[in-house]
Formats: sequence, structure tokens, C-alpha cells
Amino acid sequence: MKFGIFDHLERRRDVPVDQQYRDRLDLVSQADQSGFYCYHVAEHHHSPLCLAPNQSVFLAAVAQRTEHLLFGPLVYVLPLREPVRLIEEICMVDNLSNGRFQIGIGRGTGGGQEFAMWGGNPEENDRRFEETFQILMKGLTNDFLSFEGQHFTLRDLWMELKPKQKPHPPFWYAGNPVHAGEFGCNFVCFGSVADMPEAASRYLESWHKQDAENDPTLPHVEKPLYGARTMVYLADTDKEAIERAKSAYAVYSSNYEKPIPPGAIPQPRPAGPRNIYSPGAADFDTAREWERVIAGSPDTVSEYVERYYSDSTCNYLLTSFQWGDINHEEASTSMQLFASEIMPRFSD
Repeated sequence: MKFGIFDHLERRRDVPVDQQYRDRLDLVSQADQSGFYCYHVAEHHHSPLCLAPNQSVFLAAVAQRTEHLLFGPLVYVLPLREPVRLIEEICMVDNLSNGRFQIGIGRGTGGGQEFAMWGGNPEENDRRFEETFQILMKGLTNDFLSFEGQHFTLRDLWMELKPKQKPHPPFWYAGNPVHAGEFGCNFVCFGSVADMPEAASRYLESWHKQDAENDPTLPHVEKPLYGARTMVYLADTDKEAIERAKSAYAVYSSNYEKPIPPGAIPQPRPAGPRNIYSPGAADFDTAREWERVIAGSPDTVSEYVERYYSDSTCNYLLTSFQWGDINHEEASTSMQLFASEIMPRFSD
């Protein structure tokens, strides 16, 4: 089984932003030296949830601080992206990293909430995703790029930059197992150990179908990775870990709100009510019950990984070590314990 890291890169009010970037690059360097497989960064805008709204900029710095670790966005929100510029960014970072870049793609949370905040029509969100994805695949695999759609028209653009990896870097998709398989991507989602066999089965059924059809316009990862994401906090005792994780989770959950000035009209919200299944919406006890948060001593966390390894049917576990108001030193210690006490027993 392989182990990855997912990172929102949340804002902390007690540390200047430039120091947060330096600390996070130190943490990613530690992950590189500790044997983690891949580092994934989210994309969010206008909230303390994410200090890397342009992941390519941050990941270019990651490329210079690591040697073996794969890395990429999880995900690029394609409806918010100008596709030709995105192709150029991907090619740049893939070459800067000597071919370690990974491409995560998605529609964005809330049915186009952030697209609507930028003045777009959320009803166009899915179509913009589809067109941007098609342009992305064409631009990464052809010398000249032409495309005609509802939102983009391109004519004979010379693709000077090429990715280091041929024909392109691997693709990832988060959330929906069927869509992930249909696109031929690697797959991650939230889910308890008990939930994952069904999700993995749906993903693999969809993935094998597209693999048999061999559509040349799809990414087709050769050996798919699939699994769950969970937030982790390790300390010497269960009591210490749970108390700290509970306070950090309250901050993590609050970071999903997008601040507005006093008296302002609230920004567009996702279609339908925000419910307990939405990221960050469940209370701490429920998040632990659903295994979205794993907090405890190395022995306790190892028991969870043992169950995941034997029962989930997955080959990838995506962990998060710094979230909410967990500071750099706490995250570094937690990661070190996980890497030294747990990973060697299960990692390939």
C-alpha cells in the first residue's frame, strides 16, 4: 500500500503568511525524506481554508525542495481555469520536478459556488469542466491545439512546452468513484474502512470499462491507485491526541466559511442545503465515528491502518497532518511518528 498526504494549506492567524509557506515547504521536505508517495494540494478561494489558490506556484517551490516525492493539485478546479495557461503551467512544473507532477481535476465544490462568486453562471459549470478537460488532453498530447466549443475557440496553437512525462502526467479525481473510473484517473474520497470496499468496487468496475474501450481522449492511468482520505493526529497518548485534535477540528470546520464584510449580501451558496456529509460540517465526534479524523497514540493509529490495509480493499491511504490550528512543530512530530512507527509495516 502507498501513503500520500493531502493538504488544504490553511491560514493560521498566529504566524505570518511568508513563514507559513516556509514551514510547509519544510514539512513537505520531511515527507519526501520519510517515504511518502505523493503530496496533494487543494484549491479554494476567498477563505482561510487555502493559502495556495494557485497550486502551480506553490508546487513549483515544492519541486525544488524534494527529490522523490510525487505531487500535484487535488484538484485543479477546471471551470475556474483558462485552459491554455493551465497546460503551460503543468508542463513547466512537470519539467521543474523532472517528471513528478500529478494532475488532479474536478468541478469544484458546491455545484459551481466559486465560479458563481467570480460572476459566472453556475449552470455552465459542468460544461466548462468538460471543455477545459478536453482542451487539456489535446494540448498535452498534440503539437498544435485546435478546439471549438461553447465557451472556448482555439485555432492552431503551437504547443511549445511539453510535459516531461509522456504522453502526460497521471490524472487524479476526487469524490465520485464512477466519474473517476470513467475518466481513467486515480481516485480518492472520504470514507470509513467499512465504506471503502463498495466505493473501490464501483471505481474499478468503471475504470476497467473505460480501459477496455481505450478511448484515446482519456488519461488511462496504467496501474490505478484508489483509497480514502483521513485527517491524522498522533501524540504519546490517546487522551492527548484526542483533546488536541478536537480543538484543531473546530478551527478546520470554521475555515470553510467565506468571510464577507459587515452588511454585505452573502455570496452565492451551493445548490441545496449544506448538510452533515459536507466536508467540515460534521461535529468532531461524528467525524471520528466516520473515520474522517484518526487521533491517538501510535498504537491506536496503527490499529486503524491495520484495518484499512486488511479490509478496505484499497491500495492508497491519503493522510492529512496539518489542519485547523495544528502548528508546524505538532504536525512535524505527528508525521514523524506515523512515518517511523506505522508506515514501515504496510508500505510497499
